[in-house]
Parts: sequence; structure tokens; C-alpha cells
Amino acid sequence: MTATTYRAFADALRSQRVWDRALPGFDVSAVPEQPVALFHEWFVSAVEAGQEEPHTMTLATVDAEGLPDVRTLMLHDADDNGWHFASHVTSAKGRQLAARPGAALHFYWPAVARQIRVRGRVSAGGPGAIRSRGALAAALTGRQSEVLDSVETLVRASETAWERAGAEPDAVAPTWTAYVLDPEEVEFFQGDAMRRHVRLRYRRAASGGWTRELLWP
Repeated sequence: MTATTYRAFADALRSQRVWDRALPGFDVSAVPEQPVALFHEWFVSAVEAGQEEPHTMTLATVDAEGLPDVRTLMLHDADDNGWHFASHVTSAKGRQLAARPGAALHFYWPAVARQIRVRGRVSAGGPGAIRSRGALAAALTGRQSEVLDSVETLVRASETAWERAGAEPDAVAPTWTAYVLDPEEVEFFQGDAMRRHVRLRYRRAASGGWTRELLWP
């Protein structure tokens, strides 16, 4: 790292500003009993506010050595069963979830200064839903997380997968699997320009319902 490169980074970092605009409020006295219902409301608000790709989320897992691992992927659904996504069962995340199903999700929507954290256990279902030719081609390419010898190898495999996805739109990617995270905790964070952030946490009760509590920011 050169001094010039670091100086450019440091200047760019210090020039950033956070939430210097009007932000939505968060009335914690009027929230629904179920966290997924509030998630639906916040997701729609983020879309209406122009948030790009609000369906992207971070998934955190733990590997065989107990080290955390994290990546960004797409949300497929959120319902009474939990938060749904898909991946290859043979991928790093697939192997980690098979060994240790505890995981966490994180959504960040800067357009509205909101974050959502979800923690719970993940279970694997059947074949994951594939909604587009590009997604099918990616699934058919497979070998996710394996070592790649060259970009050219990837290009050739991808071209073959794209051709098959076009010719066989219902083709099945054998290792592509649906997952659902059944939440034990869900936290909703509303940012505030005065740093008086509002944090509301839902925790699953022994009765099967949910308790709600505020957290210090």
C-alpha cells in the first residue's frame, strides 16, 4: 500500500456523510405482534423510497473451525415460516448450514436509514425456485465456492449453462436447494440524525408468541 493510495482512501472515507436528510419515524407503540408483518411494511416503504435492491441481504454462518462467514444473497420470500433463500447445498454456506444450522440475516436500507437483523435456525427444503434464465444458468453452472483455475473456464461453463437454460427453462439444478430461516429474534433499527436510534427487538416466547423490547442504541 502506498501513501498516496491510503491518503485517497482516507479522504474518501472522511468525506462520507450519514443520514443528513429527512428520515421516517418509528412509532414502536403501533407495531404488529408478528415481526414478519413489520418486515413487510418496512420492505414496501424501502421500495417506495427508491431503495435499490432491497431484497439483497447478508447471511452469516459459522464454519467447521467456529469462524464466522458472511456473504450477500437474495431474499426469495418472508412469511409465517420464516425468511427464504436458496443456494447450492454443496457450497460453503450449504455445508456450513448442514453442520451448524444457526445463522443470521441482515438487511440495510440506507434510503430510509433502516436495518433489520434476523437470527434463528435454518432448515433445507426441496429444490430452490429459479425465476429467470440468468438465475437458472447460474444454478446450472454450479461448483459454487470451489477453486477455479481460470476466468476462461468459468466463461465456457457459463455459456453452456446459458444455452441449456434457454433450451430447457424447467431444467433442474440438482444441488440448488431452498432454505428457510426460522427466527428466534428479529431486530428493527431506525436510524436518527441525532444518533437517537430506535431499536426494537422481537424475541420468541416459550408460548410461541413474541415479546417486544427496546434496546439502547
